[in-house]
Amino acid sequence: MCTKHKMISEMNFEKFLIINGRELSYKGIFRIDDLYSTINRAIEEQGYTKREKKSEETVREEGRNVYVELRPWKEVTSYLTLMIKIKIIADNITETVGVVNGEKRVFQNSDLTIVFDGWILTDYKDRWGMKPFFWFVKNMASKYLWKGKIENEIFGELAGDVAHIYARIKKQLNSYRGGEGEIVREEDVIKEVEKELEKDIAEAKKEVKL
Repeated sequence: MCTKHKMISEMNFEKFLIINGRELSYKGIFRIDDLYSTINRAIEEQGYTKREKKSEETVREEGRNVYVELRPWKEVTSYLTLMIKIKIIADNITETVGVVNGEKRVFQNSDLTIVFDGWILTDYKDRWGMKPFFWFVKNMASKYLWKGKIENEIFGELAGDVAHIYARIKKQLNSYRGGEGEIVREEDVIKEVEKELEKDIAEAKKEVKL
């Protein structure tokens, strides 16, 4: 993986939506600062650079509404980049005091939805240059040379990254339930999410021509 850290402009890329609208829903108490820290750590663990696209907060009589959109990205090669759009939607947030794992703290109470979209971004001009036979060469290379790498590594890597971040968030949110509910191992959540994303990946492979 290329480890250079530079800001990207999506306008310079051809974009392909691979994972569309994978949702994680939660209702109950949590700490929003813990949630953000968990997401940032999970993003960094998978080699992504954090990028915040949008942040909004509105205050209503019934509570606060928060919308945050993150678009972390990871440069795989000079011409292939992975991006995950993470939308955090918290409605009717109220403050409450609770005890979790024997510790008394102030928590947020809300209906929480986190939505994941997974994208592959391509910028082949860095590899081939914008020459008259560019598209012919690109298409032939994609068809005959790169098919194994693209299908077996790039798509799977994106699915694995989304599954990892999803599982970390779910584990954090479940921790606020204390001893209530079924305890599910993080690795089992990752396997479950990866399996559920297989349909998205299979459809994307049919549609996307990198």
